[in-house]
Amino acid sequence: MFHTESCDICLCVPNFVQIVQLAVQTHQMHHDRIMLDLLSDILTNMSMRGSLYFRTSFTKPWGVAVPSYENVARFHFVHRGNCLVRVNGVADPISLNQGDLVIIPHGTSHDLYCGHEPERTIMPLDVVLERSGYEGSGVLVYGGEEPLSETQLICGHFSFDPKSRHILMERLPPYIHLTNYGERAGRWMEATLRVIGEEAGGRKMGGDLIALKMSEAILAQAIRSFIEGSDAEESSLGAFSDKNLSRALDAFHKAPAERWTVEALANVAGMSRTGFAVQFQKLMKMSPMEYVTGWRMEIAKRVLQKADASLTDAAESAGYASDSAFTRTFKKETGMTPAKFRKAEKSSHSQI
Repeated sequence: MFHTESCDICLCVPNFVQIVQLAVQTHQMHHDRIMLDLLSDILTNMSMRGSLYFRTSFTKPWGVAVPSYENVARFHFVHRGNCLVRVNGVADPISLNQGDLVIIPHGTSHDLYCGHEPERTIMPLDVVLERSGYEGSGVLVYGGEEPLSETQLICGHFSFDPKSRHILMERLPPYIHLTNYGERAGRWMEATLRVIGEEAGGRKMGGDLIALKMSEAILAQAIRSFIEGSDAEESSLGAFSDKNLSRALDAFHKAPAERWTVEALANVAGMSRTGFAVQFQKLMKMSPMEYVTGWRMEIAKRVLQKADASLTDAAESAGYASDSAFTRTFKKETGMTPAKFRKAEKSSHSQI
């Protein structure tokens, strides 16, 4: 009887290993949400906009030289086939296979090609567009006469406000290569890429718009995959993937105008003041308050771009009770006073 009752109890009580696994999964899901919230806030404040999007159908031999663009991040996802990409300033070409994603964060010029006599087959993008007859919609069809060698690329182009800056984008390497990206990013991202492949250049109403909006999520997911990897620390972005430090960053980004101090950030992170400061400096190569000040000035820039916003509005958005203190910090960080920044902004808009 005792043995039977013990068995019944064992059947009702969850396995200890399962409990631990569930706790780990829940903690990881919370950390993932924090990461995406941070990235969303940063990219939104930088006014990220998808401005170019198409699917290609390249057949050997083919090659495209993509020129450099400022304040732009490009990505190429291999929906079918394979190719090589050679990024300017990088010694070796990158081999892309089906399912791979490459991001060129800084808009550096790069060549996409099939590997066949690149000196002869790589043509400037403008020439490729002209020869293919591509008019900005549908599929970009280009290349030689080998139909069985088709390579389909899904190419995205994101632009950012030229006056916005953040170390997250500035410190990304010349390229990010994620192999078999659909599988690594999970079922949701794999499905997203599949839908984009079907919608981009398709004939269904709204297909390109759907693909464009979904592609914005890809950039955030890809950056997250990078900063959670081992290369993030080399780029001095380790705080974004550190479970303690990222909590503090998330809290700050959600309420940047609060009276943040190193001690307050450390409390959110669940660390001592000294431990937090040392770890932040180690992983980010800057102090916590340098990060806080830099981001607050970016928020103030957005406010100053509004015609009806006052200097006090900008100061308060950045957590300053004094206009004069805000003006001194703004000039130190940006090289110009808020008044000159606003004047330059108005001048640039009037020339558009």
